[in-house]
Formats: sequence, structure tokens, C-alpha cells
Amino acid sequence: MEKSLSLREFIITRLIQASGYSAILFVALIFFFLLREGLPTLSEVGVTSLLNVRWYPIEDYFGILPLLSGSLIVTLGAALVAVPLGVGTAVYISEIAPRWMREILKPLVELLGGLPSVVLGFLGILIVSPFLRVFLDLPTGLTAFTGSLLLGGIAVPTIVSVAEDALDAVPRAFREGAWALGATHWQTIWRVTLPAAKSGVLTGVMLGIGRAIGETMTVMMVTGNAPVLAVKLGSLFHPVRTMTATIAAEMGEVANGSQHYHVLFFIGMTLFLISLLVNVIASSVIFQSKKRAERVLS
Repeated sequence: MEKSLSLREFIITRLIQASGYSAILFVALIFFFLLREGLPTLSEVGVTSLLNVRWYPIEDYFGILPLLSGSLIVTLGAALVAVPLGVGTAVYISEIAPRWMREILKPLVELLGGLPSVVLGFLGILIVSPFLRVFLDLPTGLTAFTGSLLLGGIAVPTIVSVAEDALDAVPRAFREGAWALGATHWQTIWRVTLPAAKSGVLTGVMLGIGRAIGETMTVMMVTGNAPVLAVKLGSLFHPVRTMTATIAAEMGEVANGSQHYHVLFFIGMTLFLISLLVNVIASSVIFQSKKRAERVLS
């Protein structure tokens, strides 16, 4: 009996380990595939051409700077919308809302997170874009600002879900200790609960920003798809094109093995590295915050 149990535990343990290692293997295989298809760009097109400010593949202009700047400005705008709204909503659900309100709001937020991005893109084209064009007196409502608003809305449910779980995990003794010392409800939230849940909240923020970086359909539908270099603050109210939208719009039309084909894979490789960098930074910040917390407790 004991031998059968130990054998079963051994098999289950190895299956769990294989599942964990498979995630690393799949990511490595994806990166290898991107490298294989994207690295020929450096010899076929050249770094100088890639750093050009014009994207017009028909005439062999493959400058990715407009696409990179478009992705950055839309993502930064989405972060400015999603982070305060997402963290504020998580704090309200976890710390302020009555129980009956919490039981309504949390499923609604998770439902919003499951909405297809193409549906939000349609709403952006039909409602948000015309409203912003009239309200802000713009030539067109298909701008980076519109994309930022919708991407912020897409990132909010992820931030709220993860941050709210992190706030719930803070022991009640932390709050009671702050109240016993005379802290108000808001002082307890700001100086005790949020710092204690900082790693989880930061994880939610990074996951939300990561989803905004990789979003395709919404930005392709509402940002105007104009590959123009966005380096000024006013570029937020002009059409732009992101890297994800470029891949989605053009990959189906290119010849396999052509320069254009390899450049699109190079853009995908760049996106992969940006996402990897964001996750590495987030992991290092969380690790450092945990180490500081352990030093304080010890």
C-alpha cells in the first residue's frame, strides 16, 4: 500500500514538474521561431533602414520607429487611464464597498475582462470616436487618445482582479493594529493596506500593461492606422499605428520569405523583448520589495 502511494506521489510530482517546465519550453520555442524568421531582416534590410521614420513596404521603406512610437504612446496613455482607475476600484471593492455591493461589482468587473476586444473596437468606432471628434474638435476621432481610452478599459479588469485579491490577502490584524493606534480608515488604506499588498498590486498593474501592449484588434480599429512618428504630446490626438496592428493588418498579404515577411517577424520579436523586459522589471521590483519587507519584519 505504501509503495503504491509513493509511486502515485512520484508520478504526480513529475507531472507537475513537467507542466512547469513545459511553460518555459513553449516560451523558448516561440522566441526561437521569432529569431529564425526575424533575424534575416538585419542582413536583408539593415539596421539603418529599420531606424528610418517612414513605413511604406510597397517602396521598400521599413522604418519601424513610427510603429514603435505609436505603440509606446498608446500604451502609456492606457496606463495613465488604467492604473489609477484599476487600483482605485480594487481599493473600493476590497476596503470600502458593503458586502452586497462587492458581490455585484466583482463579477461585473470579471465579466468586463471577458469581453472580446473586437466588441470594444466596434463600440470605439460607433460611440467613442465620434464623441471625441465633436467634443475635442478634432479632424478625426480615430486617434491615439481613443486607443488609449479603450486599451485602458481593457486593462482595468485585469488590474482590479489581481489587486483586489492582493488587498484581500492582507491580514485583518494589520488594519486593526492601525485603528488601535488612532489611524483613520483612509490612513489605514493608504499607509498600511496598500503598502502590505504592494507586490500583488504591482503584479496586477504589470499584467494590465502587458495586455495593453499586446492588444491588436481594438487599436487596429480605432487608432487610424497612420504610420506617423509620434514624438510630441499633440501626437496623442492624431492617428497612429501600433506594431501589433501592423502585424495583423499586413501578415496575410505578404509573400512567404520576402523582406516584408521577415520585417513583420522582426517587429514581433521586438514586441516579445519589450514584454519580457516589462516582466523582468516587475519581477525585480517585487523581489526587492519582498526583501525589504523581510528585513523590516526581522
